[in-house]
Amino acid sequence: MNLIDIKKQIPEKLFEILSKDIEELRPAQQKAIKSGLLEGENLLVCTPTASGKTLIAELAMLNKILHHEGKAIYIVPLKSLATEKYNDFKKRYEATAKVAIAIGDLDSADPYLEKYDIIICTSEKLDSLIRHHTPWLGKVKIIVIDEIHLLNDARRGPTLEILITLLRKLLPKVQILGLSATIGNEKELAEWLDAKLVEDGWRPVKLEKGICFENKIEFY
Repeated sequence: MNLIDIKKQIPEKLFEILSKDIEELRPAQQKAIKSGLLEGENLLVCTPTASGKTLIAELAMLNKILHHEGKAIYIVPLKSLATEKYNDFKKRYEATAKVAIAIGDLDSADPYLEKYDIIICTSEKLDSLIRHHTPWLGKVKIIVIDEIHLLNDARRGPTLEILITLLRKLLPKVQILGLSATIGNEKELAEWLDAKLVEDGWRPVKLEKGICFENKIEFY
């Protein structure tokens, strides 16, 4: 599937931006689109690193934003990752959507975020925003959860699980998109999220396994 094949399914501005760098869609991206990504379906995307998961999120978020449906929240586990995504999204979509990063004071409602379309934050920060009854949360139409396998993390998992549960209660019609390269119970997680499971093993570089001993690697 090429990008031109979905030109009529996405906003013209989004097609213009993506077509500068992208011609052919990767397998996971094709599967996500066929599974209802652009129709608002909840999806759990489990594919290898560098297989194109972030673009899947971008397609869904910008599709909502440019159709004037509402805001997007992109949840990440680490502040460093939030900064990386903020720089990437702002560089690509600065002229089309307002991108903000929220990783600071956990005791603030951050009302200024009302003005932004894409809000990148950690799960702890979003939990704080919910507790402060941030009014603009009602305008959120899609939530992307990057590294969603951290639900199984002893330190971050409980906060993320409660956060997802609260968001689904507060925003019953929100689209949820979970992204991960490593999930052991993907079918159970997809069921819990009421999401369709998108799996694919394609990766841009072949994965080789081997043993390194005395500065020599023997592959097997």
